[in-house]
Amino acid sequence: MDDLAADFEAERGRLRGLAYRMLGSAAEADDAVQEAWLRLNRAGSVGNLAAWLTTVVSRVCLDVLRSRKSRREESFEVFPEPVDDADPADEAALADAVGRALLVVLAALGPAERIAFVLHDLFAVPFDRIAPVLDRTPVAAKKLASRARHRVRGTSPLPPADLARHRRVVDAFLAAARGGDLAALLDVLAPDVVRRADAAALPAGAALETRGARAVAEETQVFGKRARFAETVLVDGAVGVVVAPRGRLVLALAVTVDGERVAAYEVIADPARLAALHVTLLSA
Repeated sequence: MDDLAADFEAERGRLRGLAYRMLGSAAEADDAVQEAWLRLNRAGSVGNLAAWLTTVVSRVCLDVLRSRKSRREESFEVFPEPVDDADPADEAALADAVGRALLVVLAALGPAERIAFVLHDLFAVPFDRIAPVLDRTPVAAKKLASRARHRVRGTSPLPPADLARHRRVVDAFLAAARGGDLAALLDVLAPDVVRRADAAALPAGAALETRGARAVAEETQVFGKRARFAETVLVDGAVGVVVAPRGRLVLALAVTVDGERVAAYEVIADPARLAALHVTLLSA
């Protein structure tokens, strides 16, 4: 039993990373890994421990995702994500390591798509081993992963040169916001920039619209407290931003770029509007 425990502990970190990408919750990931340990104890020795544990954790995660989806459909609730009792610092570190944008995009996938994509694209598990987890054929598992890949790694109608320029501008805006750098913000904002926002994103009584570079820059300095949780993504095919503390989407910014500056941005916080957005990753 001591040897079995030692072998399991050698796999724990990998299994936790796998489960976290599948579930987006540190507490639920730990529960899935613990369940795999309990099942291993009952099974005794297995031939290929790493592969066996990967299958078990994946099946546990699939059950959790299906249960989560069912609860949402029954209650007609889209947000918020389930709240767990994990250490916030630990969860933040995990989100940093995995990438908040990836977690946001993965959360929009169906359970089977998410499992297939994580196993194949992120952990290089072959489809003949993914198929039994999903109770599908290898061909069907491959189609699920392909469909998920298309939803994760989006495309933009912008020409490549314009896309790269927009990304450069939005990245500069985020860097200035994170640093609270007023001069850098004024440099990246157009003189007549407009900021619009859902009421849910603002303090009570705040204006839904602000105009002018200085007013928007000074206001964005306050947003900088949230900017540390922000990442650049494609929002409905345009370069934008998601704000996702612990990997959970709370705000999105739809950004309009004109030349080398931000001409406008809208802060989206209404749950129904967030759910309707098509958020995808920018290619590296």
